[in-house]
Amino acid sequence: MQTQQRRLAVFVVLALVALVGASVLGLVVGSVHIAPSATLRYLWAELSGGTITCADAPDYRIVVDSRLPRVLTSIFVGAGLSTVGVIVQAVVRNALADPYILGISSGASVGATAVVLFGALGGLGLYALPSAAFLGALLATVIVFMLARTSSGLEPLRLVLMGTALGYGFSAITTVLVFLAPAGDAARSVMFWLLGSLAAASWHSVWLVGVVSVVGAVLAVAVARHLDALSMGDDVSASLGIDAGRFRLGLFVASAIIVGVIVSVCGAIGFVGLIMPHVTRLLVGADHRRVLVLCPLLGALFVVVADIISRTLVPPYELPIGAITAAVGVPTFILLMRRRTRTVSP
Repeated sequence: MQTQQRRLAVFVVLALVALVGASVLGLVVGSVHIAPSATLRYLWAELSGGTITCADAPDYRIVVDSRLPRVLTSIFVGAGLSTVGVIVQAVVRNALADPYILGISSGASVGATAVVLFGALGGLGLYALPSAAFLGALLATVIVFMLARTSSGLEPLRLVLMGTALGYGFSAITTVLVFLAPAGDAARSVMFWLLGSLAAASWHSVWLVGVVSVVGAVLAVAVARHLDALSMGDDVSASLGIDAGRFRLGLFVASAIIVGVIVSVCGAIGFVGLIMPHVTRLLVGADHRRVLVLCPLLGALFVVVADIISRTLVPPYELPIGAITAAVGVPTFILLMRRRTRTVSP
Protein backbone atom coordinates (compact mmCIF):
# COMPACT_ATOMS: atom_id res chain seq x y z
CA MET A 1 0.00 0.00 0.00
CA GLN A 2 2.80 2.42 0.85
CA THR A 3 4.49 1.64 -2.47
CA GLN A 4 1.27 2.46 -4.31
CA GLN A 5 0.89 5.71 -2.40
CA ARG A 6 4.46 6.73 -3.18
CA ARG A 7 3.92 5.85 -6.83
CA LEU A 8 0.78 7.99 -6.89
CA ALA A 9 2.58 10.89 -5.18
CA VAL A 10 5.42 10.78 -7.73
CA PHE A 11 3.03 10.86 -10.69
CA VAL A 12 0.93 13.63 -9.13
CA VAL A 13 4.04 15.79 -8.62
CA LEU A 14 5.24 15.11 -12.18
CA ALA A 15 1.79 15.91 -13.58
CA LEU A 16 1.61 19.17 -11.60
CA VAL A 17 5.07 20.26 -12.74
CA ALA A 18 4.23 19.44 -16.37
CA LEU A 19 0.89 21.23 -16.07
CA VAL A 20 2.50 24.40 -14.69
CA GLY A 21 5.11 24.32 -17.45
CA ALA A 22 2.50 23.80 -20.17
CA SER A 23 0.34 26.58 -18.71
CA VAL A 24 3.22 29.06 -18.77
CA LEU A 25 3.96 28.03 -22.36
CA GLY A 26 0.30 28.61 -23.21
CA LEU A 27 0.60 32.16 -21.88
CA VAL A 28 3.77 32.84 -23.87
CA VAL A 29 3.02 31.47 -27.35
CA GLY A 30 0.49 32.85 -29.78
CA SER A 31 0.15 35.25 -32.66
CA VAL A 32 2.03 37.75 -30.49
CA HIS A 33 5.11 36.31 -28.77
CA ILE A 34 5.57 37.54 -25.21
CA ALA A 35 8.73 36.65 -23.31
CA PRO A 36 8.29 34.29 -20.33
CA SER A 37 9.86 36.84 -17.95
CA ALA A 38 7.42 39.52 -19.09
CA THR A 39 4.50 37.08 -18.85
CA LEU A 40 5.36 36.18 -15.26
CA ARG A 41 5.78 39.89 -14.45
CA TYR A 42 2.30 40.65 -15.81
CA LEU A 43 0.80 37.79 -13.80
CA TRP A 44 2.47 39.04 -10.63
CA ALA A 45 1.19 42.56 -11.29
CA GLU A 46 -2.35 41.18 -11.71
CA LEU A 47 -2.17 39.11 -8.53
CA SER A 48 -0.42 41.68 -6.34
CA GLY A 49 -2.11 44.80 -7.68
CA GLY A 50 1.20 46.12 -8.97
CA THR A 51 1.73 48.62 -11.75
CA ILE A 52 3.00 48.31 -15.32
CA THR A 53 4.20 50.84 -17.85
CA CYS A 54 2.01 52.22 -20.64
CA ALA A 55 4.24 50.48 -23.18
CA ASP A 56 3.51 47.11 -21.54
CA ALA A 57 -0.26 47.65 -21.44
CA PRO A 58 -1.11 45.89 -24.78
CA ASP A 59 0.89 42.75 -23.91
CA TYR A 60 -0.48 42.84 -20.38
CA ARG A 61 -4.04 42.83 -21.69
CA ILE A 62 -3.26 39.93 -24.04
CA VAL A 63 -1.90 37.82 -21.19
CA VAL A 64 -4.48 38.69 -18.54
CA ASP A 65 -7.67 39.10 -20.58
CA SER A 66 -7.12 36.57 -23.36
CA ARG A 67 -4.51 33.90 -22.73
CA LEU A 68 -4.90 33.40 -18.98
CA PRO A 69 -8.68 32.71 -19.13
CA ARG A 70 -8.06 30.39 -22.07
CA VAL A 71 -5.40 28.37 -20.26
CA LEU A 72 -7.46 28.14 -17.06
CA THR A 73 -10.55 27.11 -19.02
CA SER A 74 -8.58 24.40 -20.81
CA ILE A 75 -7.34 23.10 -17.44
CA PHE A 76 -10.86 22.81 -16.05
CA VAL A 77 -12.24 21.36 -19.30
CA GLY A 78 -9.61 18.61 -19.32
CA ALA A 79 -10.11 17.86 -15.63
CA GLY A 80 -13.90 17.78 -15.99
CA LEU A 81 -13.97 15.52 -19.04
CA SER A 82 -11.46 13.14 -17.46
CA THR A 83 -13.49 12.92 -14.27
CA VAL A 84 -16.67 12.20 -16.21
CA GLY A 85 -14.83 9.55 -18.22
CA VAL A 86 -13.81 7.73 -15.03
CA ILE A 87 -17.34 7.96 -13.63
CA VAL A 88 -19.08 6.74 -16.77
CA GLN A 89 -16.70 3.82 -17.27
CA ALA A 90 -17.25 2.68 -13.70
CA VAL A 91 -21.01 3.13 -13.86
CA VAL A 92 -21.47 1.07 -17.03
CA ARG A 93 -18.54 -1.30 -16.34
CA ASN A 94 -17.20 -0.73 -19.83
CA ALA A 95 -13.78 0.73 -20.65
CA LEU A 96 -15.08 1.97 -24.03
CA ALA A 97 -17.60 4.32 -22.44
CA ASP A 98 -17.18 8.08 -22.37
CA PRO A 99 -19.49 11.11 -22.76
CA TYR A 100 -18.83 11.22 -26.51
CA ILE A 101 -19.56 7.54 -27.18
CA LEU A 102 -22.63 7.52 -24.93
CA GLY A 103 -24.17 10.40 -26.87
CA ILE A 104 -24.12 12.85 -23.95
CA SER A 105 -21.85 15.31 -25.75
CA SER A 106 -23.93 15.06 -28.93
CA GLY A 107 -27.10 15.79 -27.00
CA ALA A 108 -25.49 18.81 -25.37
CA SER A 109 -24.37 20.02 -28.81
CA VAL A 110 -27.95 19.97 -30.09
CA GLY A 111 -29.13 22.22 -27.27
CA ALA A 112 -26.19 24.59 -27.60
CA THR A 113 -26.58 24.79 -31.39
CA ALA A 114 -30.25 25.70 -31.04
CA VAL A 115 -29.24 28.64 -28.86
CA VAL A 116 -26.41 29.85 -31.09
CA LEU A 117 -28.34 29.64 -34.37
CA PHE A 118 -31.94 30.33 -33.37
CA GLY A 119 -31.77 32.09 -30.01
CA ALA A 120 -33.55 29.35 -28.05
CA LEU A 121 -34.03 30.10 -24.33
CA GLY A 122 -33.06 33.70 -25.04
CA GLY A 123 -34.86 34.83 -21.89
CA LEU A 124 -32.13 33.23 -19.77
CA GLY A 125 -29.55 35.66 -21.13
CA LEU A 126 -25.98 34.63 -20.35
CA TYR A 127 -27.14 31.28 -19.01
CA ALA A 128 -29.10 30.28 -22.13
CA LEU A 129 -26.20 28.38 -23.69
CA PRO A 130 -25.17 26.28 -20.64
CA SER A 131 -28.84 25.65 -19.76
CA ALA A 132 -29.67 24.41 -23.26
CA ALA A 133 -26.52 22.29 -23.39
CA PHE A 134 -27.36 20.75 -20.01
CA LEU A 135 -30.94 19.99 -21.07
CA GLY A 136 -29.67 18.37 -24.26
CA ALA A 137 -27.12 16.31 -22.33
CA LEU A 138 -29.73 15.31 -19.75
CA LEU A 139 -32.20 14.29 -22.47
CA ALA A 140 -29.55 12.16 -24.17
CA THR A 141 -28.64 10.58 -20.82
CA VAL A 142 -32.24 9.70 -19.99
CA ILE A 143 -32.92 8.22 -23.44
CA VAL A 144 -29.75 6.13 -23.46
CA PHE A 145 -30.36 5.01 -19.89
CA MET A 146 -33.95 3.92 -20.64
CA LEU A 147 -33.11 2.13 -23.89
CA ALA A 148 -30.19 0.27 -22.34
CA ARG A 149 -32.19 -1.08 -19.41
CA THR A 150 -33.54 -4.61 -19.55
CA SER A 151 -35.49 -6.74 -17.13
CA SER A 152 -32.17 -7.98 -15.72
CA GLY A 153 -30.77 -4.49 -15.24
CA LEU A 154 -28.38 -2.26 -17.15
CA GLU A 155 -26.26 -4.06 -19.73
CA PRO A 156 -22.95 -2.25 -20.40
CA LEU A 157 -22.59 -3.43 -24.01
CA ARG A 158 -26.18 -2.45 -24.78
CA LEU A 159 -25.54 0.96 -23.24
CA VAL A 160 -22.51 1.60 -25.48
CA LEU A 161 -24.39 0.47 -28.59
CA MET A 162 -27.44 2.60 -27.79
CA GLY A 163 -25.27 5.57 -26.93
CA THR A 164 -23.33 5.28 -30.18
CA ALA A 165 -26.53 5.05 -32.23
CA LEU A 166 -28.15 8.01 -30.45
CA GLY A 167 -24.92 9.98 -30.78
CA TYR A 168 -25.20 9.66 -34.55
CA GLY A 169 -28.86 10.65 -34.29
CA PHE A 170 -28.13 13.80 -32.30
CA SER A 171 -25.28 14.66 -34.67
CA ALA A 172 -27.74 14.42 -37.55
CA ILE A 173 -30.12 16.78 -35.76
CA THR A 174 -27.27 19.25 -35.26
CA THR A 175 -26.43 19.02 -38.98
CA VAL A 176 -30.06 19.78 -39.89
CA LEU A 177 -30.10 22.79 -37.54
CA VAL A 178 -26.92 24.11 -39.15
CA PHE A 179 -28.38 23.55 -42.62
CA LEU A 180 -31.55 25.48 -41.67
CA ALA A 181 -29.66 28.34 -40.03
CA PRO A 182 -30.59 31.74 -41.47
CA ALA A 183 -27.01 33.05 -41.41
CA GLY A 184 -24.24 31.22 -43.26
CA ASP A 185 -21.47 32.78 -41.17
CA ALA A 186 -23.13 31.61 -37.96
CA ALA A 187 -23.42 28.09 -39.37
CA ARG A 188 -19.71 27.97 -40.20
CA SER A 189 -18.89 29.28 -36.74
CA VAL A 190 -21.02 26.59 -35.12
CA MET A 191 -19.39 23.83 -37.18
CA PHE A 192 -15.94 25.00 -36.02
CA TRP A 193 -17.17 25.22 -32.44
CA LEU A 194 -18.73 21.73 -32.55
CA LEU A 195 -15.26 20.31 -33.27
CA GLY A 196 -14.02 22.01 -30.13
CA SER A 197 -12.57 25.48 -29.68
CA LEU A 198 -11.40 27.52 -26.72
CA ALA A 199 -11.21 30.74 -28.72
CA ALA A 200 -14.23 32.16 -26.90
CA ALA A 201 -12.85 31.44 -23.42
CA SER A 202 -13.36 34.29 -20.95
CA TRP A 203 -13.32 34.85 -17.21
CA HIS A 204 -17.01 33.93 -17.19
CA SER A 205 -16.21 30.53 -18.71
CA VAL A 206 -13.36 30.04 -16.21
CA TRP A 207 -15.74 30.39 -13.27
CA LEU A 208 -18.53 28.41 -14.92
CA VAL A 209 -16.43 25.42 -15.96
CA GLY A 210 -14.17 25.69 -12.92
CA VAL A 211 -17.00 25.35 -10.41
CA VAL A 212 -18.66 22.33 -12.03
CA SER A 213 -15.34 20.57 -12.72
CA VAL A 214 -13.92 21.07 -9.22
CA VAL A 215 -17.18 20.15 -7.49
CA GLY A 216 -17.56 17.14 -9.76
CA ALA A 217 -14.00 15.94 -9.05
CA VAL A 218 -14.40 16.40 -5.28
CA LEU A 219 -17.71 14.51 -5.23
CA ALA A 220 -16.22 11.75 -7.38
CA VAL A 221 -13.34 11.29 -4.94
CA ALA A 222 -15.86 11.22 -2.07
CA VAL A 223 -17.74 8.29 -3.64
CA ALA A 224 -14.65 6.50 -4.97
CA ARG A 225 -15.30 3.40 -2.85
CA HIS A 226 -18.85 3.24 -4.18
CA LEU A 227 -17.48 3.45 -7.72
CA ASP A 228 -15.16 0.52 -6.95
CA ALA A 229 -18.16 -1.51 -5.84
CA LEU A 230 -20.33 -0.42 -8.76
CA SER A 231 -17.65 -1.35 -11.28
CA MET A 232 -17.71 -4.91 -9.91
CA GLY A 233 -21.46 -5.31 -10.43
CA ASP A 234 -24.80 -4.51 -8.85
CA ASP A 235 -24.69 -7.60 -6.63
CA VAL A 236 -21.48 -6.40 -4.99
CA SER A 237 -22.97 -2.93 -4.55
CA ALA A 238 -26.12 -4.34 -2.96
CA SER A 239 -24.06 -6.44 -0.53
CA LEU A 240 -22.41 -3.21 0.63
CA GLY A 241 -25.75 -1.46 1.10
CA ILE A 242 -25.55 0.67 -2.07
CA ASP A 243 -28.72 1.27 -4.09
CA ALA A 244 -27.04 0.75 -7.47
CA GLY A 245 -29.95 2.05 -9.55
CA ARG A 246 -30.35 5.31 -7.64
CA PHE A 247 -26.59 5.84 -7.35
CA ARG A 248 -26.08 5.22 -11.07
CA LEU A 249 -28.87 7.64 -11.99
CA GLY A 250 -27.39 10.35 -9.76
CA LEU A 251 -23.98 9.90 -11.37
CA PHE A 252 -25.51 10.13 -14.84
CA VAL A 253 -27.23 13.41 -13.96
CA ALA A 254 -24.01 14.80 -12.48
CA SER A 255 -22.14 13.77 -15.63
CA ALA A 256 -24.78 15.46 -17.79
CA ILE A 257 -24.34 18.71 -15.84
CA ILE A 258 -20.56 18.70 -16.22
CA VAL A 259 -20.64 17.76 -19.91
CA GLY A 260 -23.42 20.24 -20.67
CA VAL A 261 -21.48 23.13 -19.16
CA ILE A 262 -18.24 22.13 -20.90
CA VAL A 263 -19.91 21.74 -24.31
CA SER A 264 -21.60 25.13 -23.91
CA VAL A 265 -18.16 26.73 -23.46
CA CYS A 266 -15.91 24.91 -25.94
CA GLY A 267 -17.98 22.44 -27.96
CA ALA A 268 -17.58 18.69 -28.09
CA ILE A 269 -13.98 17.61 -27.45
CA GLY A 270 -13.56 13.90 -27.95
CA PHE A 271 -11.18 11.26 -26.57
CA VAL A 272 -10.25 13.08 -23.35
CA GLY A 273 -12.75 11.17 -21.21
CA LEU A 274 -11.93 7.95 -23.05
CA ILE A 275 -8.13 7.96 -23.09
CA MET A 276 -7.14 9.61 -19.81
CA PRO A 277 -8.76 7.00 -17.50
CA HIS A 278 -6.93 4.24 -19.42
CA VAL A 279 -3.58 6.00 -19.12
CA THR A 280 -4.14 6.68 -15.42
CA ARG A 281 -4.97 3.04 -14.65
CA LEU A 282 -1.78 1.95 -16.40
CA LEU A 283 0.18 4.27 -14.10
CA VAL A 284 -1.48 3.82 -10.69
CA GLY A 285 -3.85 0.85 -10.94
CA ALA A 286 -7.63 0.59 -10.95
CA ASP A 287 -8.45 1.84 -7.44
CA HIS A 288 -10.75 4.84 -8.01
CA ARG A 289 -9.32 6.75 -5.06
CA ARG A 290 -5.98 6.89 -6.85
CA VAL A 291 -7.40 7.22 -10.36
CA LEU A 292 -9.58 10.20 -9.46
CA VAL A 293 -6.62 12.06 -7.94
CA LEU A 294 -4.31 11.72 -10.96
CA CYS A 295 -6.71 11.50 -13.91
CA PRO A 296 -8.03 15.11 -13.75
CA LEU A 297 -4.44 16.40 -13.72
CA LEU A 298 -3.49 14.33 -16.76
CA GLY A 299 -6.67 15.41 -18.54
CA ALA A 300 -5.93 19.06 -17.80
CA LEU A 301 -2.38 18.66 -19.12
CA PHE A 302 -3.64 16.94 -22.27
CA VAL A 303 -6.14 19.68 -23.13
CA VAL A 304 -3.69 22.52 -22.36
CA VAL A 305 -1.10 21.00 -24.71
CA ALA A 306 -3.72 20.23 -27.36
CA ASP A 307 -4.93 23.84 -27.25
CA ILE A 308 -1.38 25.14 -27.63
CA ILE A 309 -0.90 22.92 -30.68
CA SER A 310 -4.25 23.95 -32.16
CA ARG A 311 -3.34 27.64 -32.19
CA THR A 312 0.33 27.36 -33.16
CA LEU A 313 0.53 24.48 -35.64
CA VAL A 314 -0.55 26.41 -38.74
CA PRO A 315 -0.30 30.13 -37.87
CA PRO A 316 -2.11 32.45 -38.25
CA TYR A 317 -4.98 29.93 -38.45
CA GLU A 318 -6.42 28.06 -35.48
CA LEU A 319 -7.35 24.40 -35.77
CA PRO A 320 -10.30 22.88 -33.88
CA ILE A 321 -8.98 21.40 -30.66
CA GLY A 322 -11.12 18.31 -31.24
CA ALA A 323 -9.02 17.53 -34.31
CA ILE A 324 -5.86 17.61 -32.17
CA THR A 325 -7.28 15.39 -29.41
CA ALA A 326 -8.51 12.93 -32.04
CA ALA A 327 -5.12 12.89 -33.79
CA VAL A 328 -3.50 11.96 -30.48
CA GLY A 329 -6.37 9.93 -29.05
CA VAL A 330 -6.96 7.51 -31.92
CA PRO A 331 -3.43 6.02 -32.11
CA THR A 332 -3.13 6.11 -28.31
CA PHE A 333 -6.37 4.19 -27.92
CA ILE A 334 -5.29 1.63 -30.52
CA LEU A 335 -1.99 1.08 -28.71
CA LEU A 336 -3.76 0.74 -25.36
CA MET A 337 -6.21 -1.78 -26.77
CA ARG A 338 -3.41 -3.82 -28.38
CA ARG A 339 -1.51 -3.80 -25.09
CA ARG A 340 -4.65 -4.84 -23.24
CA THR A 341 -5.26 -7.66 -25.70
CA ARG A 342 -1.70 -8.98 -25.34
CA THR A 343 -2.04 -8.81 -21.56
CA VAL A 344 -5.20 -10.93 -21.41
CA SER A 345 -4.34 -13.33 -24.24
CA PRO A 346 -3.64 -16.94 -23.15
